[in-house]
Amino acid sequence: MIESALNQQLREQMPVAKTLAYFDHAAVAPLPNVAAKAITSWLDEATNQGDLYWPKWAKRVEMIRRNAAKLIGASSDEIALTPNTSTGINFVAEGFPWEDGENIVTFANEFPSNLYPWMNLQSRGVNTRVVQVEQGVADINRLFEACDEQTRLISLSWVSFSSGYRFTNEQLHAIVQEAHRRDIYVMLDAIQGLGIFPLDVAKLEIDFLAADGHKWMLGPEGAGLFYIRQQHLDLLRPLMVGWHSVANPFDFSKIDWKPRQQAARYEGGTQNMVGTLGYGASLELLQKLGVSTTASPVADQILAYTQFAQSELKKLGAEIHGSSAAEHLSGITSFTIPNVELAQLRSQCMDVGVVLSHRDGRLRISPHAYNNQEDLDRLLSLIRTCIR
Repeated sequence: MIESALNQQLREQMPVAKTLAYFDHAAVAPLPNVAAKAITSWLDEATNQGDLYWPKWAKRVEMIRRNAAKLIGASSDEIALTPNTSTGINFVAEGFPWEDGENIVTFANEFPSNLYPWMNLQSRGVNTRVVQVEQGVADINRLFEACDEQTRLISLSWVSFSSGYRFTNEQLHAIVQEAHRRDIYVMLDAIQGLGIFPLDVAKLEIDFLAADGHKWMLGPEGAGLFYIRQQHLDLLRPLMVGWHSVANPFDFSKIDWKPRQQAARYEGGTQNMVGTLGYGASLELLQKLGVSTTASPVADQILAYTQFAQSELKKLGAEIHGSSAAEHLSGITSFTIPNVELAQLRSQCMDVGVVLSHRDGRLRISPHAYNNQEDLDRLLSLIRTCIR
């Protein structure tokens, strides 16, 4: 495999690469130096100066909001900074003006965060329709066959956490257009693709999007984003409101319930300042490496690695779960190896610093753009030992 200049540049930012072959970015990513620096700077300032630096931090947070908006082709007024993907999904699930008998449609292999919030609506007369998925490949035709005149929302993952199947932008556009033709809104769980693959929510006309920064965006846990199209701002009932939700948030002596005309109305109270600062540093790093709404050298590097890794795994007899079509690949590869106890193999890998996941009876690797040939060789060597 050819390792690019980008690969080396990002690898220098990742201290974890000195000791571990880290293939678990679809779970929790290690932090780059820039994020660690942002966090330790905050820690030093907060420890020694208290809130004297708060205006500086707040200014930086608004810059991060603008960068997050730029990443997906949105306006900063359409971005709320959130603690996780679940929060964004729940903003929609709990804030939407549901009526008894209505339903939402989603896929059966979604991560629980994109199932439980919808299932929780059952007591209010809202049904969740779950579309079965064969071999990790989602079928758009089946998706719409499950819809009817009572369907108000479709919620789906851009990239499947289990199979790694990625909807192309063309597919997403087609889904949104057909949904809107039927007066159905679209919610996108983008956590397994955002930060590496290009996405333009304005062009795609996506209604809502949620993602956390602790996976492919290389940020700390507890800091992510929620996107809502400006025209839908008053559609959702604001939840968990606080001082930060109103039009004049810093006028503490004047009580006047006028919600902000920005997505920030959903942020409620005090933000996770340190987590957001760390997330912002990682996001800025990826954008400097070329990630935008139209292109991503980072994604190109990851896809090249995924294709090479899958080829090498197949040579060892591995069976890849999900689509083999190049346009649907992502950073996630799930696989099995006949006659190999996968849980035991994963344990052996972890013991020697090869980090991967065991999900739904399969092993899952999720390398980033800084992983190299040496990392993959460490994994392949262990697999060869198990199959002898």
